[in-house]
Amino acid sequence: MPNVILSWLAFTVYGVLAVYFWHAQVRGKGDVLSRSALGHWVVLPLSLHGYLLAQDVFAGGGFNLSMVNALSLIVWLTLLVYWVARFFYPVGGLQALVLPLAAVAVLLPEIFPAAHQLENTELFAFKAHIAAAMLAYSLFTIAMLHAVLISQVEKRLHHATLPRVLQNLPPLLTMETLLFRMIGIGFVLLSLTLASGVIFSEEIFGKAWQFNHKVLFGFISWGVFAVLLWGHRFHGWRGRIAVRWTVGGFVLLLLAYLGSKFVLEVLLGR
Repeated sequence: MPNVILSWLAFTVYGVLAVYFWHAQVRGKGDVLSRSALGHWVVLPLSLHGYLLAQDVFAGGGFNLSMVNALSLIVWLTLLVYWVARFFYPVGGLQALVLPLAAVAVLLPEIFPAAHQLENTELFAFKAHIAAAMLAYSLFTIAMLHAVLISQVEKRLHHATLPRVLQNLPPLLTMETLLFRMIGIGFVLLSLTLASGVIFSEEIFGKAWQFNHKVLFGFISWGVFAVLLWGHRFHGWRGRIAVRWTVGGFVLLLLAYLGSKFVLEVLLGR
């Protein structure tokens, strides 16, 4: 079956599930639905999405990590983490927010095909570097979503105008606990990504390590998350302070990776 048909199939299933989960979330049953038999159906579009990503990323025996493939992979990993986390945490409402994004992401490589072949893809150092980077970006994407939702819930609570779709999210304490756990794991993975990029630059990229804007933003974002974790551990930072630092670190990380890809692939056409 052609990939374009599978993409539209995954898009359709994602869309149908997103509608069901949104309606359940509004009725206050989002978490119940995610733990029911219907919640298991998310694995169907997830599997199709994963298969399509493998076809696009490893096309022609190479490693094509274009901007759209990277975005699709990050969203796929984000939804996968939520789907697994629902067995341990009440995150059904959060999963409902990601399903529409996944529906769009699965179509991106088909609508905007782009080639960005990387070399030295058979090396273990390269595979470890890419795996750590993608997992880190996915976890920080989830942390960003959590931070925005925490900010909105706190703001609406102060004004007593909390929409029903936000009323049924997990408690703020649970969301903050998840937030810092994901930031902690993401920080470790980001540290491994930056360290491997510096130490094994010639093996991974075929050239000596260079200090450029991508590296600069990467290390600044690492510093932002390091300060946030330090402040949370020793000074109890939470709430708005945690949200601001999380958003700031994520934006810098976005500029480091996707920002450079956008400039090279979209603006410069390389």
